[in-house]
Amino acid sequence: MTLRQGRFVAGAVLAVACVAWPLRGLLEAGMATHMLIQFPLLMIAGALLWEPFADGAESRWNRLGIAGLAFAAGMLAVAMIPRLLDLALVDARVEAAKSIALLATGAALRASWSRAGLVVQGFFLGNVLPMTAVVGTLYRDAPVRLCNGYRLDEQELAGTLLVALAIGAAIAWLVDAGVRMHRAEIALRSACPPASRPARHDACDPPREERPWPEDASTTTLPRP
Repeated sequence: MTLRQGRFVAGAVLAVACVAWPLRGLLEAGMATHMLIQFPLLMIAGALLWEPFADGAESRWNRLGIAGLAFAAGMLAVAMIPRLLDLALVDARVEAAKSIALLATGAALRASWSRAGLVVQGFFLGNVLPMTAVVGTLYRDAPVRLCNGYRLDEQELAGTLLVALAIGAAIAWLVDAGVRMHRAEIALRSACPPASRPARHDACDPPREERPWPEDASTTTLPRP
């Protein structure tokens, strides 16, 4: 079994574990664990399931990873709707759709993140992270329960952790982007060493000829007339 096949198997095992008893019940028992543990685990499982197709998945529709990241942003926006969390607890069809969507989101991120440059990644995070922080603020500051399946204190905890996650992810990406830009600059300098500079001359001045220093008139002996 190759490494990629092993990752595929690990992703399948993780996906089944997240939606099967007893782990599903433990993860969905609290709102924070539902959104901040089960959701990322399903996305990680989707990324692992996509691993065998990572090399041969180059296609025109996902050039620069834009289509995949746009799909992931849309799925994450839908996943944070309070009504979806409530329905996922009581309706098996919504639970299945939620799980498949998060698996597809993880696969899309795996297929698109490495292709996207810093500009595309920054645009993606610049939309997803503020949205996450806003949703977290609403969960934290809402005076009533937005999710009927969870208590108000669980909702406040989930909102606080969502805001912290958005801030931490933004800082981590900025640090990583700075390190990558610094390494790229070092690699560019090492690949293209600066050329030796010639002697500097003023372009307006004509070239000067070397002339012997004239003799001093006081030391020159002239014949008398």
